[in-house]
Amino acid sequence: MRPLVLASASPRRKELLQQIGLPFTVQPVDIDETPLPSEDPAHYVERLARAKAEKGSDLCQNPEALVLGSDTTVVHDGNILGKPANRAEGLAMLRRLSGSAHKVMTAVALAGQYGCYARLAITEVHFRPIAEEELLSYWNTGEPADKAGGYGIQGRAAVFVTALYGSYSAVVGLPLQETAELLSEAGQPVWLSWMNTDTAGSGNR
Repeated sequence: MRPLVLASASPRRKELLQQIGLPFTVQPVDIDETPLPSEDPAHYVERLARAKAEKGSDLCQNPEALVLGSDTTVVHDGNILGKPANRAEGLAMLRRLSGSAHKVMTAVALAGQYGCYARLAITEVHFRPIAEEELLSYWNTGEPADKAGGYGIQGRAAVFVTALYGSYSAVVGLPLQETAELLSEAGQPVWLSWMNTDTAGSGNR
């Protein structure tokens, strides 16, 4: 099997790849994540995912490697909500999301010697109304500071969610079905990595 490289330092993306049993190494990359003027949110996240995968591929020492890049953004009323720059911006994002629906767009890209290919997952998330004191308390946990839209669905913000339509893993940061699809099309289906896995105790939950 060709080596798989994750072009991200995100612990959430690492955990998701581990969840589906994929061996990989990590090659964090830095890119400019500023949206272009009037850029469509779907184009924005796919552009960044491709840029991360391609930069990771350029940095990789092994030409046989497959490099994954991913990017997530929250979209509310057509506006991109990235990672909050500060407390005031983070609280403003949470107030906007309170009691309403928003979209989470996550793109994943796979780069290798034969090019770079991408997929986009769009998930609709509904939040219940959130009291001001609850928003303040949530921000003070530190959890929202480094997350698109100012919240982490896999953490404390799970208590805000009333409904979700689409991919949960995409909201966390990496759409697993789309990732598996890209790997399969590259000739490296996920199940190949399971063939030598010890399944003892797999029936326990």
